[in-house]
Amino acid sequence: MDIVFATASQLAQMIRNKEVSAVEVLEAYLEQIDKHNGKINAIATLNQEKAKKRAIEADEAIAKGENWGVLHGIPITLKDTFETAGLLTTGGYKPLKNYIPSQDATVVARLRLAGAIILGKTNLAEMASDFQSTNDLFGRVNNPWNLDYTPGGSSGGSAAAIAAGFSALELGNDASGSTRQPAHFCGVYALKPTDRRISTAGHIPEAPGMPKCIRQLMTVGSFARSIEDLRLCLSLTVGLDPRQPDVPPVPLDTVDEKDLQDIRIVWSDSWDKMTPALEIKTAINIAVDRLKPECAEMEQWASPPFDLPAAFKVCDRLTALNFVYSQPVDFDASKKNLPVMFREATQGDKELRDLSNLSQFLPALLNPTLKGYFELLTKRDRFIAQMDEALEPWDVWLCPVAMTTAFTHRSKGAVIEIEGRKVPYFLANGGYTMLFNLTGHPVVVIPIGQSEAGLPIGMQIIGKRWREMELLAIAEKIDEIAGDFQHPSL
Repeated sequence: MDIVFATASQLAQMIRNKEVSAVEVLEAYLEQIDKHNGKINAIATLNQEKAKKRAIEADEAIAKGENWGVLHGIPITLKDTFETAGLLTTGGYKPLKNYIPSQDATVVARLRLAGAIILGKTNLAEMASDFQSTNDLFGRVNNPWNLDYTPGGSSGGSAAAIAAGFSALELGNDASGSTRQPAHFCGVYALKPTDRRISTAGHIPEAPGMPKCIRQLMTVGSFARSIEDLRLCLSLTVGLDPRQPDVPPVPLDTVDEKDLQDIRIVWSDSWDKMTPALEIKTAINIAVDRLKPECAEMEQWASPPFDLPAAFKVCDRLTALNFVYSQPVDFDASKKNLPVMFREATQGDKELRDLSNLSQFLPALLNPTLKGYFELLTKRDRFIAQMDEALEPWDVWLCPVAMTTAFTHRSKGAVIEIEGRKVPYFLANGGYTMLFNLTGHPVVVIPIGQSEAGLPIGMQIIGKRWREMELLAIAEKIDEIAGDFQHPSL
């Protein structure tokens, strides 16, 4: 077995059985990073010496019959938005270039408690604010499948690290698709859990010292090379947190094992006006054709079960209100630059530009009112209820992750050409993902194929709120039939 492309669960079992040592696993990852990170630039900060010390301690513990937990001795990486005690945490933002937290983010502490070894921090979009991954501190992340292409964003370094064999497991965040779009672009597995399922305490943004402004939409996501590892990571990171009292006391659901022949699926290869690249539609139809003989029932949806333009408007406004006021006043995406950012990112074909055009909301965003904010939350509640009702008869919903596969590096906000159409940047990258941040439903991404250019294609699998374990169990069965995980030849 190639250690660097094994799953975290496999490696943990091998370490427990003394088939391989924690030091050997760590050294394999360090060698892979040394060989290939220079061209990919997924790892921003390497925690090499502390990780080596911890790996030695892990092996000593195994020799004594001790076990730290289910991730005993497993090297993991973290998006450079999660605070790590004693280890540089920057958010890719220059004013934080020397910021070393005194306390772990809650999710980091929980993974350490399970025996994980923090190998390093991964590169990202500045302050997690773009669908590509570049910043002035660490530079640009390149897609391990083709260095001329982006790995996506804002968690591009996270997905690239898992795809390239730099880490066994990775944490990211997802507010508009920042976990799912990079997973699709890099050909790995990802989970966006139910809204507020996992504590975001110790996550940037918000910037250190800022009040907690991000109250909706953003979740802690995970990347892995198997659904089993997504399930493991979720089980370790959920739970009440005194640092974030609005995380509700909802236990993980108990799964009733179902065969595919008992599962009812709805699917979409396209939404109204939002036709993705032909290769994405084709890959989803191939997956559906493989599943149809195996499932109880499959039905096609041409569009989400509510007013999509209205949902985009609410999502866009809530995203802006949550994130603009969580940033330092001098951050590039702050209020003073909103007009430029929105104008650039909504350029393209007029029909698509009108579908999701933030610029019309600028006056309300620059001068928000408490009443307006509560009105948005009320509208959001209605969309959540409509989605819950529509999904109730079904087990999962399958749909694209984005309108495009990975694209060549370009300026932030530049249009994306898809089948001859000039698609707005926001819509091409986030049109299929941000809806599920709005409604809070959990989503798994699995790789289902590749384009003719050799770029990965992923698929979203959407489940019912607060039923992640059921979703993961179903996604695992779908993956056995329709999944197509591969790693790049570096």
